[in-house]
Amino acid sequence: MAGSRKSSRSKTTGTDLVAHVGERLKHVVAPGDRLLLGFSGGIDSTVLLHVLARLRRTLGFELSALHVNHQISPNAKRWAAFCRATCRDLGVPCRAVRVTVARGNSIEGAARDARYAALRRVRADYIVLAHNLDDQAETVLLQLFRGAGVRGLAGMPLVRRETPPVGTRAGGEAALLRPLIAVSRAQIERYAAAHALEWVEDESNDDTRYTRNWLRRDVLPQLALRLPGVRATLSRAAANMAEAAHLLDDLACMDAGAAAGAGVIPLDLIRSLSPQRAKNLLRFFIAQRGWPMPTAERLQEGLRQALEARRDATIAVDLGACELRRHAAALHLLPRSTAPVRMDAVNWQGEDALAVPGWGTLTMRRTRGQGLSLARLRDAPVTIRARAGGERLQPASGRPRRTVKNLLQEAGLAPWERARLPCIYCGDRLVCVPGVAMDYRFQARSDEPAVVPSWRAG
Repeated sequence: MAGSRKSSRSKTTGTDLVAHVGERLKHVVAPGDRLLLGFSGGIDSTVLLHVLARLRRTLGFELSALHVNHQISPNAKRWAAFCRATCRDLGVPCRAVRVTVARGNSIEGAARDARYAALRRVRADYIVLAHNLDDQAETVLLQLFRGAGVRGLAGMPLVRRETPPVGTRAGGEAALLRPLIAVSRAQIERYAAAHALEWVEDESNDDTRYTRNWLRRDVLPQLALRLPGVRATLSRAAANMAEAAHLLDDLACMDAGAAAGAGVIPLDLIRSLSPQRAKNLLRFFIAQRGWPMPTAERLQEGLRQALEARRDATIAVDLGACELRRHAAALHLLPRSTAPVRMDAVNWQGEDALAVPGWGTLTMRRTRGQGLSLARLRDAPVTIRARAGGERLQPASGRPRRTVKNLLQEAGLAPWERARLPCIYCGDRLVCVPGVAMDYRFQARSDEPAVVPSWRAG
């Protein structure tokens, strides 16, 4: 029944579990680190909250909790109240937030995404999750049934330092920490009994229409009857796969060489590798940029098109969260194309940096004798506008006016970069395409105050 549960007392003291978690944490967490527990109110996160509350002074970390109300269960409000009360009793700061879960093919996946997004909005050094040994076994089986590769079968590590997806905040991302990942659910239940803990039961955990619940309630118990210790065995297999995944990453770094930091993969490099190593290299780049892994079939199709299409063909292969494109004898992994944000004219009024929502940032570096003359820019209002097509400017005196399209092609910009590069106007006159060309009549003379425009998309 959905609601709260209370465990009867057991002779087990739970000291071993506290020692186990403390041993794990002391090699990861430093004094002063901020730990944010994702607190559902279920038995796993309740036990973890209790253990962390006992360890925080010894290890010197700060502890808080966040309860995410998915607004799915009719008991959701009672669970939130329970979580706040439990944290209050332990002296742990707790917030409860509501999220809206998108309805679709996988309500489990949508709820997880909404929950993680809510946790990521709170400043912390570690987001602490209560996944345990049984959860790890279920995850390995789920990934196996999905046909996952080595990375998928590696399951959930103790610590995962997330690479933020391209286009999101680059620094300060909290790591995911799972202190109970080697602890069985039976051990957790014994601890709860030893301390007479109360928790809530989510009625959706009984619904075996969800594959994970089916594995938990029907499949793993039957496997354990024939194969005692199967959960620990699956967890050990995951650790072996994680080791293999690290070796594959090391191989990809060796293969990438100088391309590893550039994010652009020369076609000659891809052609020099075996098909297996080429796919491993692409998977490495995708994982490094924080995107979900595409299917093996889509990855294979991307490589086929990139290597076999004619030289002037436009290559854009959908890999799910990203696209594989080819330009200038190299492969580029980019966020999947979306409808471009309309750009209205934006006025520049002397700022050193001007953000254009949905497009990027224009930087105007102050200098003398190079760039755009500040005196000339005062002749009329200066605006930043999107390209409309057919624009022309004259980069040099005595030379013909050039189309912006040709200038962009000569500059070697990829088509997707050209589409997101704005133009700078003084009144109705095009004076500059940042980083590409400027009209000679607006170029600064010797020692004249000026600005050098540069553009950063995103």
